[in-house]
Amino acid sequence: MNGPEIWEQINVKLIAILRGITPDETPGIVTELLDCGFRAIEIPLNSPDPLNSIAQAVDIAKGYGACLIGAGTVLTSEDVARVRDAGGNLIVSPDINPEVVSATVAAKMASFPGVFTATEAHHAIRLGATGLKFFPASLIGPEGINAIRATLPGSTRICAVGGVGPKQFGAYRSAGVTGFGLGGNLYKPGASAAEVGEAARSAVKVFRDG
Repeated sequence: MNGPEIWEQINVKLIAILRGITPDETPGIVTELLDCGFRAIEIPLNSPDPLNSIAQAVDIAKGYGACLIGAGTVLTSEDVARVRDAGGNLIVSPDINPEVVSATVAAKMASFPGVFTATEAHHAIRLGATGLKFFPASLIGPEGINAIRATLPGSTRICAVGGVGPKQFGAYRSAGVTGFGLGGNLYKPGASAAEVGEAARSAVKVFRDG
C-alpha cells in the first residue's frame, strides 16, 4: 500500500510533528503516540539524527497496521531518497519544490507541501501532491482556507498546520480541513512520553468526537 492510500485509510488524520526529538527519546514517544491512536508521525530533518529516529519509528509502527512515518522540513530530492531508504513513506515540506514533490510521488510516498495561497495550492495539485499543508494555518485562518478551497477540486486533501490545536479543530473542519499537524501543542524537546501521551489522547478524543 502506498503513502496516499494509507492516508485515505487512516481514521484519525492527525500528524504528530516531533521537531527536535532525539533517537534516545524516539521509542518511548512514538510508542505512546501510536498507542493513543496517532497513525502519522513526522520527524523534521532539522532534528538531531533524524534518519535514525525515522528508522526506529518505522520499525515500531510495524505492529500498528497502516501508518505514515517520515520527515518534515524536506528541501531536496536527495532528502526524499534518504527518507525512503530509512523506510519512510511520508514527506512534508515547507514549500513547493517541484523536484521534492516529483521525487516523492515517484517513490509512491505521501507528499504534503506547504502552501499559503491559491496559486501555491493549485501548483501543488498539478505536481501530484497527496494533499496540501496550509501553513501557518493560524495566519490564514479557517475563512481564508475556505475561500481558497472553493477554487480547488472537491477531492483535495487539506491539512492545517501551525498554531492550530484541538480547540480549533471544529472551525477548521467547517472550512474543509480534513487533517491537522500538531507540533508544539503535542511535543516539545525534552517532553516525556507520558506528557506527550496525555496531549495525544486529548487531541485524538477531540478529533474523533468532532
